Amino acid sequence: MMAAGICTGGILLVLGVTGLMQLAYKLIPLPVVRGIQVSQGLAFAMSAVKYIRKVQDFSKSKTKGERPWLGLDGLVLALVCACFIIVVNGGGAGIENEIDHHEEIRPIRRRLRKIISSLPSAFIVFLLGLVLAFIRRPELVKDFQFGPSSIGFVNISKNSWKQGFLKGTIPQLPLSVLNSVIAVCKLSSDLFPGKDFSATSVSVTVGLMNLVGCWFGAMPCCHGAGGLAGQFKFGGRSGGCVALLGAAKMVLGLVLGSSLVMVLDQFPVGVLGVLLLFAGVELAMACRDMNSKEQSFVMLICTAVSLVGSSAALGFVCGIVVHLLLKLRSCTKDEACSTSIPCIRA
Repeated sequence: MMAAGICTGGILLVLGVTGLMQLAYKLIPLPVVRGIQVSQGLAFAMSAVKYIRKVQDFSKSKTKGERPWLGLDGLVLALVCACFIIVVNGGGAGIENEIDHHEEIRPIRRRLRKIISSLPSAFIVFLLGLVLAFIRRPELVKDFQFGPSSIGFVNISKNSWKQGFLKGTIPQLPLSVLNSVIAVCKLSSDLFPGKDFSATSVSVTVGLMNLVGCWFGAMPCCHGAGGLAGQFKFGGRSGGCVALLGAAKMVLGLVLGSSLVMVLDQFPVGVLGVLLLFAGVELAMACRDMNSKEQSFVMLICTAVSLVGSSAALGFVCGIVVHLLLKLRSCTKDEACSTSIPCIRA
């Protein structure tokens, strides 16, 4: 995994430095990007529903039966958290953006709506999950070992380089380019109109953080569009909130180290599913700007192939082919119409 992350990061760094990523950002049709976003968003949402409904065994990637209705990780808890997020955030970016033409005569209602919309719903739900994790296993407090866990240089064998490149980098690279760079820039333009976003800088930063971190055992990471959609959905609208999130993670890592894994292991999976569900839906909703039939057709072809085949690369190729065929058909049709005009006049 470390070898795959380093190889993928190196390729993204080269694509960014040479300007090829910015060129791809300009050339790849928007419906194809939207298809990748919808497929990823729906994949997140479907996984989230599975987490909510079924008891999970993440170590074996299997379900262990139906989730009970009651309990500290039951269906009722997950449904309550989902309802709370809907009330606070609504169906879009937050109920603070909804228009009520009678607000001027209802100051109490307006004040109440502002209070509700200002609540950090995701953070509150996350804190609830942490509290429930300690209630589910009180001995966690005794097992804490304060201080950072040891960081060592990863020794990667020749076979690991080969397997990492063939089984990790090659299958992951199309998704990294599309969802981690191009889709992020496209989604950023949608969420923050009027601002310029550079595919070069995004590609370079993804490459650098993997080239550095993976040598020391850090999991390969990226600027995934799903994370951006989730942060925007739950109120993160500035670089400051992301900086605070990063600072909080650094503090937790330095203070708790590997002990943090024990807490997360007891985190209610149903609550995790609720947070993932809304992030996935928000990412999929980026497709709402597909206004023409042709754009929607290309997007849905790309989405269907990506979901059914579990391959963003295959969906991307099919989307590009369909887009080019439609362009060819349009050009042929235009030529036929132009040649028939003199005949009609005659």
